[in-house]
Amino acid sequence: MGYRKLLVVSCCAPCSCAAIKRLVEDGVEVAVLFYNPNIYPQAEYEKRRDEQAHVCRLLGAHFVELPYEPTRWEQAIEGLENEPERGKRCSVCFYMRLRRAQEYAKAHHFDALTSVFGVSRYKDFHQVNRAARWAWIKGGKPYWAKDWRKDGLEELRRALIKEFGLYQQTYCGCKYSLSKANIHGEQTTK
Repeated sequence: MGYRKLLVVSCCAPCSCAAIKRLVEDGVEVAVLFYNPNIYPQAEYEKRRDEQAHVCRLLGAHFVELPYEPTRWEQAIEGLENEPERGKRCSVCFYMRLRRAQEYAKAHHFDALTSVFGVSRYKDFHQVNRAARWAWIKGGKPYWAKDWRKDGLEELRRALIKEFGLYQQTYCGCKYSLSKANIHGEQTTK
């Protein structure tokens, strides 16, 4: 890998816990960036944010929160509201968040950034990486397209979720994925 100072863009603690633990154990200076204007409703956003901050404290990583900007997110995905999960709306959402992460990484002198967006069963790892490449072209900081489910990390993630008693949401985060989860009769909290 070769990065000493890495920005990890995260959607939630369950997706990021194994990556954080492994990176910290490897001696990497890790900051976890929480920029998720897509999460709905605000109470859900706050729950995920607070749990992410808690996991960062437990594992020895820095936690950074950027402003919660749901109106900006709504403007970015306008016209894509009816897209299916993993469709164009998700690509725009990833790009918006990763582009903002690029700006933060550049301003704060990170060597590179990565994300755990592709860890979720609701998302497509390759779709995340395509959005990240576009953000990298615009932002200039290297993006490490690591699959944080491989090399024993999925097993570690499950163990940490259990050990820390982490909240596991049943939808990606936006109101459109929540609506789909409700249609399918899934609970929105566990």
